[in-house]
Amino acid sequence: MCYDGAIMLKVYNTLSRKKEVLKPFDSAQGKKLTLFVCGVTAYDLSHIGHARTYIAFDMIVKYLRQKGLDVFYLQNVTDVDDKIIQRAKELGGNSRALARKFEKEYRADMKKLGVNAVTQYARATDYIPEIISQVERLLKKGYAYEIEGDGIYFDISKFKEYGKLSRRTSEQAQDAVSRIDESVRKLNKGDFALWKLSKPGEPKWKSPWGWGRPGWHIEDTAITEKFFGPQYDVHGGAQDLIFPHHEAEIAQMEAVSGKKPLVRYWMHTGFLTVKREKMSKSLGNFITIRDFLKSRSPACAGRPRLLRYIALKTHYRSPIDYSEELLKQAENELTRIDEFVDKFNPPAGGQNSKISLSRFQKRFWQAMEDDFNAPVAIAVLFDLIREANIAWNKGSLSGADAKEIPAFLKEIDSFFGFIFWDREKSAVPAEIEELAKQREAHRKHGNFQEADALRATLQKRGWFVEDTPSGFTLKKLVYQKQDDRRSAG
Repeated sequence: MCYDGAIMLKVYNTLSRKKEVLKPFDSAQGKKLTLFVCGVTAYDLSHIGHARTYIAFDMIVKYLRQKGLDVFYLQNVTDVDDKIIQRAKELGGNSRALARKFEKEYRADMKKLGVNAVTQYARATDYIPEIISQVERLLKKGYAYEIEGDGIYFDISKFKEYGKLSRRTSEQAQDAVSRIDESVRKLNKGDFALWKLSKPGEPKWKSPWGWGRPGWHIEDTAITEKFFGPQYDVHGGAQDLIFPHHEAEIAQMEAVSGKKPLVRYWMHTGFLTVKREKMSKSLGNFITIRDFLKSRSPACAGRPRLLRYIALKTHYRSPIDYSEELLKQAENELTRIDEFVDKFNPPAGGQNSKISLSRFQKRFWQAMEDDFNAPVAIAVLFDLIREANIAWNKGSLSGADAKEIPAFLKEIDSFFGFIFWDREKSAVPAEIEELAKQREAHRKHGNFQEADALRATLQKRGWFVEDTPSGFTLKKLVYQKQDDRRSAG
């Protein structure tokens, strides 16, 4: 599945409201793709709604790289912001130290979730000169104005295409207007701050307009212009950032450069909701990634792997409604995958396999080429598991399939990241394998009492033996303190 310059992968573009063939700006060079995703605002622990977005783009980038594209994945870190300043005041600390602390926590959470595709993180405060440069150019071109004693604002009436991404120009209840830019002296209600003059005790940098700090939206365009220039391929983020944040980015950069579009493809993830209500810190209904990972799981999946699977089994543009039922279903599905993978240290099998792996592969790749449709691709995976299990139980799985199926699973797990999660840690110890072999020998010779005794010994050691027509498999038992039951994972 290497990239050959004639890629037909289609992505849904929020700007055009339709699926388009992915074609990078510098497609003449064949393999380069630039992507920016809005990163963390470092004032608190990230919640699993944030994880949903970052897992989705981690999968997307790894998929593109697996196809042979050279993807530069840039993610910003907002380390100066109203929320950071306010939280530091509440805690009686320094806003810079607070931002560093929660940036570190965010990076640690991402590592645990296997989110490691980012090429470079860029802190806003490392690009103050670039931010000031953009503000100066916007003022010079007449797109910005100064309010004395307050700061510099963008005049949305001067940018005639303001609203083209979201199809509107005014705020709505669900918008991420966390960085409030209120001033009775603004020319238009929707005008937003480019540079804010600092109040006593706030972080500040020297500028032509006095000591101050950047507005929220200008951070991103200054960073992307530094790395990518005035135009790049893909911009990603959650749906709640479409307005006003991404709308403001378009206005700023296209006004400064005179070039459009700023971004060729806009991609947005759906919300992770609780009882159909958006998960957010302001509503107090959020679950931090840290708390989710600390919770005990009744299955052997492991909490980081479980969250990654939940994020990917729903299409990245669709909402996920979080519930205990959703967790249990995901755990059961991961257990099915584990049971299947465990069979491959497989026996050689028969010679007349009923599996046509290429048929499943074609359907799988077609799904992924259709706007990264992971849920359909995962459904194909379970179809493969079902048919291969039937052939395996009948002893008709060929040696070729026995080799090709695990290779295919490893190929797709290079971007899914939930099939072989920490499997080396759950490998069957040699002494357990030997006990199981002894039990199998007793069974074959009709020594069922001895076989049952060894089964009991294995269970005490934490392993369950499953007998099949082709031999035995071993599954790790997971203990549940809640009701003192044991389950095979």
